[in-house]
Amino acid sequence: MSRTGKTVVYALAGLALVAALAAGAAALALRGALEPAGAADAEPVLFEVPRGTSLSAVARRLEGQGLIRDARALGLLARWRGQAERLHAGEYELTAAASAGEILDTLVAGKVKHWEVALPEGLRIEDIAARLAEPGLVNADAFIAFAWDPANAESLGVAGPTLEGYLFPETYRLPRGLSTREVAKTLVDHFLQVWNTLEPLAREQGMDMREVTTLASIVEKETGAAPERPLIAGVFHNRLKRGMRLESDPTTIYGIQDFDGNLTRAHLEDGRNVYNTYKIPALPPGPIASPGAAALRAVLEPAPTNFLFFVSRNDGTHIFARSYAEHEQNVDRYQRSKRRKKSK
Repeated sequence: MSRTGKTVVYALAGLALVAALAAGAAALALRGALEPAGAADAEPVLFEVPRGTSLSAVARRLEGQGLIRDARALGLLARWRGQAERLHAGEYELTAAASAGEILDTLVAGKVKHWEVALPEGLRIEDIAARLAEPGLVNADAFIAFAWDPANAESLGVAGPTLEGYLFPETYRLPRGLSTREVAKTLVDHFLQVWNTLEPLAREQGMDMREVTTLASIVEKETGAAPERPLIAGVFHNRLKRGMRLESDPTTIYGIQDFDGNLTRAHLEDGRNVYNTYKIPALPPGPIASPGAAALRAVLEPAPTNFLFFVSRNDGTHIFARSYAEHEQNVDRYQRSKRRKKSK
């Protein structure tokens, strides 16, 4: 090979080496830019990806909040992986201790933050709305309006007349950003799962969804003592079979607008209150709260009993009676004596 040819070869080799070194340096720089932006013990922070936000906008905000080192590096990685158009909207809990690749994986997988909310047995629609609104899962007024609309009860597959009683008590983990309907449907679907296991038993007893849920809601509100539920259910079944009024304070209170906590004789005698079971000789029009699975089952598997009455012992439990005379003695012992002591 001539000297000129060798010179050209050496020049090309040199250029290749420079290019390789440059590529290697660029790769190292890119790798460094994708490393975690913070220490291993960096605290998690909330980061929201609004619907329709571009990758570049998300990357710039991530860099601005110190969650990644370099927005352009994240963009290059996402495009190389084919993930640039696959980010999911939502609220995320991210930490600068994660690499840019791990953060990208979280956004692509849609691993949004879930908020825990506990809904115990016996809550009304308004109580449930307030608990869901506290972590920002719903707008309380919008949720109440949705739950009170009979059309929504029908469309979600429950017997109505509203969603009262069908928003199942449970501890839920939900993301923010769901629609009012999606949140309500989650709760109602849980009720339906439980109901589907009980429906054959209800059918055997000639009871439908509304009847079972209504009576279960009354049982739920009458006692906080779990062992009493089947017994109280048995009392109510006995009264209904005999054509007796249920005479349940919680149902009457449910029908009183802006109830102030003081149940009066006038309330008990108000025939305009369709939930006043001191006046109506049957179940009220619908549930008065959300019963749990135990109360629903208690209605379908009541304790065999001859009791027709019960009164509170003032300790969360009740004393039961078979006759009105016996009941009056119990009332005098546990309620009237209490009122007399207070008046002294």
